[in-house]
Amino acid sequence: MAKVTFSTRASCKIILHAAKYPHCAINGLLLAKQKNKADNKSELYIEDAIPLFHQCLHVSPMAEIALTLVEQFATQNGMIIAGYYLGNELLNDMSTDKPAHKIADKISENCNNALMAVIDNSEFTHNMTSIPLRISQHTDGKWKVKDKADIGYEGDELLTDVINLLLNEGRYQSLIDFDNHLDNISLDWHNNELNRIIKKAVAAQS
Repeated sequence: MAKVTFSTRASCKIILHAAKYPHCAINGLLLAKQKNKADNKSELYIEDAIPLFHQCLHVSPMAEIALTLVEQFATQNGMIIAGYYLGNELLNDMSTDKPAHKIADKISENCNNALMAVIDNSEFTHNMTSIPLRISQHTDGKWKVKDKADIGYEGDELLTDVINLLLNEGRYQSLIDFDNHLDNISLDWHNNELNRIIKKAVAAQS
């Protein structure tokens, strides 16, 4: 399967979303810039993550609104919706329910190598040494767990230092998901302020 790389921004926002709501299931979307290699295999670069919900993850009207807005944002910025991420409430729950598959399958219709990332809560700490994600990719009409050798994280060892810094500083409180935005539409679901905070944290650890 093709190589997948997560940007520092995308990785941090997924983890911070889970950290902000440790008592809730959470979900979100992955945005990518797609690069075509000479051998015709596609390499996905996950440039950003858009946090969706932490309350009612699969309320269809709200999900449809969110998907439409995120798709418009992605198109305007030269990206595609290339995946879906989720974190479950229970510590050892790595399952993906039917509504999650419904959204992920819809994404795969427009991105034939779409991803689905599940947060491994058992590896989630405030002093992480690795990124606690299990990645599956849509290949030959099925979701298959991706070999870790084919998954890259921008920044490598520096990335966990950045994430630990953000967690210890409580920066997850700055994250805005669509539930927050729908409660107060003045809140920025694009997370421009958090993006700046992540950029500063990277500079601090470099």
